[in-house]
Amino acid sequence: MKNIGFLSFGHWSNHPSYQTRTAGDTLLQSIDLAVAAEELGLDGAYFRVHHFARQLASPFPLLAAIGAKTSNIEIGTGVIDMRYENPLYMVEDAGAADLISGGHLQLGISRGSPEQVIEGYKHFGYQPAAGETDAEMGREKALTFLDKLEGVGFAQPNPNPMFPNPPGLLRLEPYSEGLRERIWWGAASNATAIWAAEKGMNLQSSTLKFDENGKPFHIQQAEQIRLYKEAWKAAGHKREPRVSVSRSIFALVNDQDRYYFGQQARGADSFGYIEADQRAVFGKSYAAAPDQLIKELAEDEAIKEADTLLLTIPNTLGVDYNIHVIAAILEHVAPGLGWR
Repeated sequence: MKNIGFLSFGHWSNHPSYQTRTAGDTLLQSIDLAVAAEELGLDGAYFRVHHFARQLASPFPLLAAIGAKTSNIEIGTGVIDMRYENPLYMVEDAGAADLISGGHLQLGISRGSPEQVIEGYKHFGYQPAAGETDAEMGREKALTFLDKLEGVGFAQPNPNPMFPNPPGLLRLEPYSEGLRERIWWGAASNATAIWAAEKGMNLQSSTLKFDENGKPFHIQQAEQIRLYKEAWKAAGHKREPRVSVSRSIFALVNDQDRYYFGQQARGADSFGYIEADQRAVFGKSYAAAPDQLIKELAEDEAIKEADTLLLTIPNTLGVDYNIHVIAAILEHVAPGLGWR
């Protein structure tokens, strides 16, 4: 069995073929898509976060709006770039969104990927300390975020406050119990996956990772997940961890599907650079008739290792078509793989 969700990058552009011409289109359609996906029986609605781009960037208003309109579906991110964040303010935002959703928030965070502008986090008022890299700054902010999510008081109360205080040091409010255990780390390397396990975070592994041995993408990703699970066990955490992988999967069941995605049927892994000195491996897209998809996906080692699969969706094609894409996977593919 798998938890199955969608992952939207939230693109928009004033393009004649897009159903999302504006930011408002994308935001409102994201809410509608999550509601429809829950009605369909999908387990999760996740959204990518990119700054300085015509994509979703401020997740908490969106997550709160979805949480207010849904009852069971998990809602989350994949991922929030911690280099841009004030971790204490983020604790408040995350706590509020989680309480509105009834405790269904699954928050993916990371040190971030290359962005649209040079050192964009500096425009947000943040820069690494002397001798610190931006990646180290992002991980340090993540640790602060995790610490404050514990709900332990740390701030000395004012002896003459506007409103009465409870006894002792004060914590950030609103506090949402259990949210600390629903934080995921987006890891691009084996080392950061191990670090995430040691810190008690769930693991998100995307459609790319740093190339560490030249093997096919799904093999490298499966190795990363196994290293994460070993590190989790060694750390002695009391609960079972969760692991998600993302995939572009399209069941070609009608002419419209074949028109949009038929050319991806012969896709393959690719290698390239997402940073100047870091080679990466990018996983292939899957697009085929359902019977062929079942055969191909059964050989994906990383999907076997994960408990959660996030389907990357073409959000610009609109809510109705994306629900069709998701329904085709749930109906024609998932049962044949034992995911449903």
